[in-house]
Amino acid sequence: MEHVDRAELAAFLRRWRARVQPSDVGLPAGGRRRTPGLRRQEVAQLAGMSVEYYIRLEQGRGPRPSRQMLGAIGRALRLSDDERAHLHHLVGEQPGPPPGLDREVRAGVLHLLDRLDDTPAVVCSAVRDLLAWNAMAAALLGDYSALPPAERNLIWRFFTDPESRSRHDPAGVEQFSRGAVADLRAATARYPTDAGVRGLVDRLLSASADFRELWAQKDVSVSRSNRKRILHPVVGPLDLDCEALHDPKRDQWIILYTAAPGTPSHEALRLLKVVGNQDLAVR
Repeated sequence: MEHVDRAELAAFLRRWRARVQPSDVGLPAGGRRRTPGLRRQEVAQLAGMSVEYYIRLEQGRGPRPSRQMLGAIGRALRLSDDERAHLHHLVGEQPGPPPGLDREVRAGVLHLLDRLDDTPAVVCSAVRDLLAWNAMAAALLGDYSALPPAERNLIWRFFTDPESRSRHDPAGVEQFSRGAVADLRAATARYPTDAGVRGLVDRLLSASADFRELWAQKDVSVSRSNRKRILHPVVGPLDLDCEALHDPKRDQWIILYTAAPGTPSHEALRLLKVVGNQDLAVR
């Protein structure tokens, strides 16, 4: 096994955790903090690992993190490409593109999300895994950081969580369900050997009769910008333009939710910025 520089890894994680603010990753600030940046449990939550495991890493002990775990930590700490490469080197692993679906979000995209403090914005993989989101997206769609990584997928939540589906009006249910399934089928053809893609399809086929019916129709399409009505439990219905911007190098989608100025939906977004995601159910 390659050498792991545990002392340098621990120092690196502590330094970069202090650099990231809760609002940078779509989390509420919540009360006074004794030290700057994220708490350890927040990093663990965002990365989908146990708090005990992350604490051991910051203390310079514990097992060697896997490539998948390094990627999750990199996303949670908003690391740049150079910083991610350094993180890999600290555990004796050569950085490089992961096999199959790319789940690493470019640092510049993460910084863009952080600056959009009045516009809900998310980054999705080719199969609609939610890879990153800002505070406004958490307020609009729910706090995905509270979910295990395997459930941070827009298609999975729609077909298995009644609360998620209830945020769509009837026309939106039809539009999303057909479009998402057709988009997922197209992605399976692009990534035939990706275990995560195949696993998502298998889980959906097992969990949802609606998904099985649509999957059997074998429709194929790719995400496009569209309009959507979201039925929010606090600020009410919002008619939003969903601008889907594609990063072809990583096959990822940046989705921005906007409303025309002067419209009721625009005012509802302004109210949502004030309300935040306090006391809201997870989507």
